[in-house]
Amino acid sequence: MGRIKINVILLIILKLFLVGTTTGEETYENDRQIEEQCHSEIYKSVKTLLDYFKQVRNELDQSEIKEKHISEINADLMVKYHEIVAIHEKLMKEAFQLDEYKNKIIRKENDLQLCQSKVDKLESEINSQQTTINKLTLHANFLASYDECKKELSDKSNKLEICEVQLKKLNSSVIEKDEKISEYSAAIQEITEHQKTISLKLEERQTMLFKKDKDIEICHAEIIKLNRTSHNNNNPSSCLPFGDHPGVHEIEVSGVGSFDVLCDSQLAGLGWIVIQQRIGGKENFTRDWATYRKGFGSLDSDFFLGLEKMYRLTSLQQYELYIHLVAENGNIFYARYDDFKISDEDHGYSLSLGKFRGNIKDAMRNHENMKFSTFDRDNDASSDNCAVWFNSGWWYNRCSQCNLNGLYGRSLYWYAETVKEAKMLIRPKEDKNK
Repeated sequence: MGRIKINVILLIILKLFLVGTTTGEETYENDRQIEEQCHSEIYKSVKTLLDYFKQVRNELDQSEIKEKHISEINADLMVKYHEIVAIHEKLMKEAFQLDEYKNKIIRKENDLQLCQSKVDKLESEINSQQTTINKLTLHANFLASYDECKKELSDKSNKLEICEVQLKKLNSSVIEKDEKISEYSAAIQEITEHQKTISLKLEERQTMLFKKDKDIEICHAEIIKLNRTSHNNNNPSSCLPFGDHPGVHEIEVSGVGSFDVLCDSQLAGLGWIVIQQRIGGKENFTRDWATYRKGFGSLDSDFFLGLEKMYRLTSLQQYELYIHLVAENGNIFYARYDDFKISDEDHGYSLSLGKFRGNIKDAMRNHENMKFSTFDRDNDASSDNCAVWFNSGWWYNRCSQCNLNGLYGRSLYWYAETVKEAKMLIRPKEDKNK
C-alpha cells in the first residue's frame, strides 16, 4: 500500500512538471481536473512543491530574457567599439597630417627668415649706394659752384678795373668841384647875411599875425556866445512846449547843443521825450561804447537817443521815466519811476531810478546803480561780459532781469514777458511847490 502511494505521488509530480511547461490557463484547467479526480490529501500535500516548481520555471524564463537583452547590448557595444576604433584611426591620421603641416610651416618660416635677411642686406647695400650717390651729387654741385664762383670772380675783376678808371676820373672832377665850392662859399656867406636880415623882418611880421589871430579868436568866442544866446531864446530843453504837437522837434541842452528828439503826448500825458524805441526790429543794437554814447537809429523806427544826451538832460533837473511795453501775446504793460537820471561817462553812465509804479514787476530795480556795459566796455557784475552774451548794450548786473536793447525774440524781455514793442520816455518832473 505504501509503494502504491509513492508511485501515485511521483506520477502526480511528473504530470505537474509537464503541466508547468504549458500556459497558465491550461495549468489551471489541469489542476482543476486533478483536484476533481483526486480529491485527496495527497494532492494538497504536494501543492507547495508544485508552486515552487512554477516559480523556478518563471525565474528561468526571466533569466533567458535577460541573457537575450545582454547579448543585444554586447552587440551594440561591439558596434560602438568598432566606430570608436575608426574614429581613433581617423584622429591618428589627422594628427599625422597636422604634424606634416607644422613641419611645412616651420620650413616656410625658415625660408621667410632667409628672405628677410636677404632683404635687409639689400636695403643696407641700397642705403650705402644712396649715400655714395649723395656724396657724388654734392661733389658735382661743389664743382659747379666753384666754376660759377670762378666766373663771377673774373667778372668782378673786370668790373673793378673799370671802377678804378672811373675813380681816377672822379678824383679829377672832385678837384675841380673843390675849387668851385670855395668860390660858392664866399657867395653863401653873403646870402646868409641877407637871410638874417629877412628873418628879422619875418619875426616882426609873425608877431603881428599872432596878435591878429588872438583878435580873431576873441571875435569867434563872442560870436559863439551870441549864437548860444540866440539858440537859448529859440529852442527849449524838453518836449513840454510841444505838448499839443507831438512828433520830431529840435531841443537844445547845455553841453551837447541842439538836436532832434521824438516827442510823445499819447502814452502817458504831454511832453515826454522818447529816449529809446523798439517797434520794428530793423536796427542793430549790437553796438560799441562810442555808438551808445552818441546815439543811433532813426526816430521813426528803432533808435537809442545816446547816453551823453541822457546824462545832460537828467543833470539839469529831476526827470521821471515811463516805460511802455507790448508783450508778445498783445498785453500792454507800463513801469514808471519818479527820479530817473544817468551819471556822467567817468562814472560809467550809471543808472538811478527812484520810486516805482506800474502794472508789471519792477524788473529795472535789479539794474539800479549799475554802469552801462557794451561788448567793448565790460562794467557788469558777472564774471563774463553780459553784453557779449546778449549782443546789446544795457545796465547789466548778473546779467539782467530785463533787456530792452536785446535782439528781437526771447532776448527782448521784461522778467518772464517776451516783448515785441518797447519805449522808454522821460519828462521833467513837475515841481509841486510851484
